[in-house]
Amino acid sequence: MSPEISKEKFEELYRQYNRREFVHPDPLEFLYNYEDLYDREIAAFIASSLAYGRVAHILKSVSSVLERMEPTPSVFLKRASLKTMHQTFSGFKHRFTNDQKLCAMLFGVKEVLKRHGSLQACFSAGFNDDDDTILPALSAFTRELTDCAGDNLEHLVPSPTKGSACKRLNLFLRWMVRSDEVDPGGWENVPASKLIVPVDTHMHKICHLLELTKRKHADMRAAVEITMAFRTIAPADPVRYDFSLTRLGIRKDADLSAFLKQFSDF
Repeated sequence: MSPEISKEKFEELYRQYNRREFVHPDPLEFLYNYEDLYDREIAAFIASSLAYGRVAHILKSVSSVLERMEPTPSVFLKRASLKTMHQTFSGFKHRFTNDQKLCAMLFGVKEVLKRHGSLQACFSAGFNDDDDTILPALSAFTRELTDCAGDNLEHLVPSPTKGSACKRLNLFLRWMVRSDEVDPGGWENVPASKLIVPVDTHMHKICHLLELTKRKHADMRAAVEITMAFRTIAPADPVRYDFSLTRLGIRKDADLSAFLKQFSDF
């Protein structure tokens, strides 16, 4: 697959689908409700953490959490104790995540905010400009959040050191770092060039067919391999095509087979 041909076709896909009108249904849409960066990063973290399972269920669960965080997510966490969190989210259930795990995660976020002032500041504390990717910073971030939570958050907040592709965490970072018509951004001190492509089984399948990875499993090594492949055509923004590519598996008017065929023709 020629990098020149790849870039042209990926850019065409980006122009076609990387538009606000194609976001719904996607938990990313909740971020547009928050102009304040402190609220947006909290909403983004909640939305990405719960972004597993059927999309209708995801949207319902994220909406349920955010609606209870009155008057805003940042103010709610500042005022709430662990006890009031349990009262607020009593009975919450999203597949493997119950109210106990949700409250543990939110309490961890509250303590991180108390220590650093924002999620961005906590993440940035572990970031070094010399790092090739955000992986070291992400590892430090998940470690501190889990320590603050005082609970095992492995499913909601997996550690990249254990090999997980950390798709939802990388999705969270894409939303907060990149800024275009789809991704609202806000974290300007983290360069988009260091991001890692959010990889799940669907994204892995597409990238494997495009020969962007030889890995058989959608793990962190596959995610890094895919990211390095995209760096050859978009070094400043290797995650640029993520949203557009995932539309191929979501939208009825998108044809994944036709997109892949463009590459096999050369």
